[in-house]
Amino acid sequence: MDVPRQVPAAKGLQWSGRTDRGKVRPNNEDAFVGLQFDAREVHYLGATGESPTDHLDFAFAVSDGMGGAMAGEHASRIALQKIMTLLPRSYRQAAAGLAVGFADVLDELFAQVHSALAHQGQSYEECLGMEATLSLCWFTPGCMYFGHVGDSRIYYLAAQGGTIRQLSHDDTHVGWLFRNGKIGEREARSHPRRNLLQKALGGGNQFITPQVGAVACEAGDIFLLCTDGLVEGLDDSHLEKFLLSAGSVRPGASPADWLVEESLARNACDNTTALVIRAV
Repeated sequence: MDVPRQVPAAKGLQWSGRTDRGKVRPNNEDAFVGLQFDAREVHYLGATGESPTDHLDFAFAVSDGMGGAMAGEHASRIALQKIMTLLPRSYRQAAAGLAVGFADVLDELFAQVHSALAHQGQSYEECLGMEATLSLCWFTPGCMYFGHVGDSRIYYLAAQGGTIRQLSHDDTHVGWLFRNGKIGEREARSHPRRNLLQKALGGGNQFITPQVGAVACEAGDIFLLCTDGLVEGLDDSHLEKFLLSAGSVRPGASPADWLVEESLARNACDNTTALVIRAV
């Protein structure tokens, strides 16, 4: 877990989201959501927008569902609906003075999503084996907390320089090989077992421990949440290039639109989702 840097907090957020089923799959099992909330109310955000952050918290998440028939679509939407209920409840607990840390909040949120998906999968034959990935960013003044399970991804591009950084860990054996330096990015991208998950919400797993962490959030920082379909078409260097130049090369397109369209142009097989958040 990163220790947040001691830097001035961002004053607002700009965001854009886009999902596409691709040119091969008959349905889209990806989903994304943006929320703004405080102790009293919660609101869904549009696919694009901008808002100050002085009095509200924000949450953004992507999920990739898996399962037969329409179970995958259902799984990703259940995961995101749970966020709308659970995060504001935790905010109210904190406002009431209860000792609730962000790690505890995210652990409980992921546990409840996992339980809901597992129960649904056991209760209905058409939902048997229902699973979902979930990658979540929770923005509070000066900080971004994140939670993650699966092979969707959270990227971070700091305003103060450096290269794009993947905050989340792919819950695959190939992801473990890459993180431990046993294979390179090119080998990981082409490995035949790269999409075989070792951990997902729902399914037959009894317990799930999410990856949680935090980074400071200052003006100019960029965060990207995406499903695995996006990175099938774009490697990390492409992602960094497009995030840094978005708005100047294609003024009419949102950063998320541009990323998804570029990925689909290179690899249109899978559902593809991008959610880009910039601190301003």
